[in-house]
Amino acid sequence: MKKSIFILIIVLGLTVLISMCMGKYPVSARDLVYFIKQHIFGQRPFNDPQQYDILKNILINIRLPRIIAAILIGAALSVSGATFQSMFINPLVSPGLLGVLAGASFGAALGMTLAKSWIMVQVGAFIFGLIAVAAALGLSMLNKNDRLLMLILGGIISSALFTSLLSVIKYLADPYDQLPAIVYWLMGSISAVDNATVFFLCGPIAVGIFILLFLSGYLNVLSMGDEEARSLGVNVLFLRSCFILLATIISAFTVVLGGMIGWVGLLIPHVARMIVGPDNRILLPVSALVGAIYLLIADDMARLLFSVEIPIGIITSLIGIPFFAFLLHRAKKGWN
Repeated sequence: MKKSIFILIIVLGLTVLISMCMGKYPVSARDLVYFIKQHIFGQRPFNDPQQYDILKNILINIRLPRIIAAILIGAALSVSGATFQSMFINPLVSPGLLGVLAGASFGAALGMTLAKSWIMVQVGAFIFGLIAVAAALGLSMLNKNDRLLMLILGGIISSALFTSLLSVIKYLADPYDQLPAIVYWLMGSISAVDNATVFFLCGPIAVGIFILLFLSGYLNVLSMGDEEARSLGVNVLFLRSCFILLATIISAFTVVLGGMIGWVGLLIPHVARMIVGPDNRILLPVSALVGAIYLLIADDMARLLFSVEIPIGIITSLIGIPFFAFLLHRAKKGWN
């Protein structure tokens, strides 16, 4: 199992280096090595300062933030999906189960119509993502006999509510300015990510992922069922609340970074289970690495497949739908 993690780390590192070189302005491996020597180690392999400035703008200001954002979003969505699937013992669960993605989409669309600041769009996405999950949790309290089922139904109701509110915002938005921006953002894209946004959000997302990895052993207990978990002395309600809160927060942050990027949180945990099995102590880190690699490759495809960049959400959907259909007859293996 540790060998799989080690191999995936190497693959991720190689994918990062290849992504740094690929683009509309290709950078050779030699120039990348020279740039790293000069930028990090202080050596001066470039005789032309202008060449160094051009590479610095391309690699540090444009490509590096996108690469980091793709890694964070892919890892966060995959870990969230694996957490929800193990906790609810349901292979069809995704990070949007409790309405966080629908709420965050509504918040971002509301920010685009009411404010011109991109920061307000991001803040609105995060706040309404949490509000949507809070609404799902509140609805689950109405029936204390089967809170797990009510939680899922509450998530469905919350998602439907905020999806309807999003439709209202789209109907009222300016069709020449605001509506195209909302539609494009809902397709998912990390083209607008900059160093400041990544620097601000990478800490909370990384911390949330690492806490979920640290608590992953408890997911094995929760996946046995509530009665078995209580018999082992586990506080089921407290642990489930912690997992829901952490998975919700990092999912909301992914929407802040790149909009609606679908199928990652549903598909990647199944791929990881086929690689290492259902033990969450190994499954969650493998899901994070596979998700990071997958979304990084998808972003490269979004940048390079056509003459103009297409939203990354389209790529993940086009790949995810047929691939998930292919996995259906093999997915049972990872749950046994």
